[in-house]
Amino acid sequence: MNTPLFESPDLETLKTAITPVQPDDTMSEAGRKILLHDFVKMLKNESGSRTGEDIEHVHDMRVSTRRMRSAFRLLGDYYKTKPIRPFMEHLKKLADYLGAVRDLDVMILDLETVAATFDESGKAQLQTAIERFDKKRRKARKKLVEFLDGTSYRGFISAFSQFLLQPGMGARPQSDHTIEPHQVRHVLPVMLHEHLGAVKAYDNALSTADAETLHALRIEFKRLRYAASFFGEVLGSSGEDFVTEIKTIQDHLGRINDIVVTQAHLTTLIDEDGIESEALTHYLTTLQAEREQLEAAFPTVWQRFNTRTVQSKLANALLTLR
Repeated sequence: MNTPLFESPDLETLKTAITPVQPDDTMSEAGRKILLHDFVKMLKNESGSRTGEDIEHVHDMRVSTRRMRSAFRLLGDYYKTKPIRPFMEHLKKLADYLGAVRDLDVMILDLETVAATFDESGKAQLQTAIERFDKKRRKARKKLVEFLDGTSYRGFISAFSQFLLQPGMGARPQSDHTIEPHQVRHVLPVMLHEHLGAVKAYDNALSTADAETLHALRIEFKRLRYAASFFGEVLGSSGEDFVTEIKTIQDHLGRINDIVVTQAHLTTLIDEDGIESEALTHYLTTLQAEREQLEAAFPTVWQRFNTRTVQSKLANALLTLR
């Protein structure tokens, strides 16, 4: 991405430009507000992601990039393709670099937590795996920092700031001859129900669902959650309650996915790197037991989500868009 002739505003300037989404906003301008909010969060966590002093900075920065990518997928039809394609591509690259660090952060933290429950011999055995993962993490962070220091990233920051601060920039024009839904209050009810339908479509597959299917369902829940939380300001307290319900089930599925990823990495350490120990084998067994327990409990979590009590929260939230 070429560096545009636009001086990037400082973080405080971007913060002051944040305004709430309104029911009568066009979808393109609502999207601009949503993106700016997460862009500011992303920039706030950049410094901490470089140093790694607190793993939550990488997590929060990664979440911000995920939310922006999801917003573009959700609202991309309201913008011209050419102006926004470079933003989407750059956010994906950044998410990949952050994800490589974050996955290792989670695995190392879990291993350190488990190691604390072992005797000195067991701790020493697990420390070998921790050190291998930490070496990989240092390499992943180095690549992340190199990316953040690159001219391409700085050009992205400048161009994206310009896009977010200029209403109408890159938006598809509204037809003068056709009446069509284009405001938040027109579009949001249908949009949320489409995402809810994508989630509910898994109902018939859950009795035989494998890890890949549960991961795919987790992604659909994430998209539903983002779609609802993006417009939380116009959905009120019922919308907040609905998002909370989604987060509970998403966290359940997320832990299953974290275990699957950790199992794969640990198996690689054993099979390819030759690192094997009684403590590591015990940890793998513990992880498998937790995974089986979570998978066995999921039908109950799923059943609650589909109750009238939970589903009415979304219905009540949409009633505010009159």
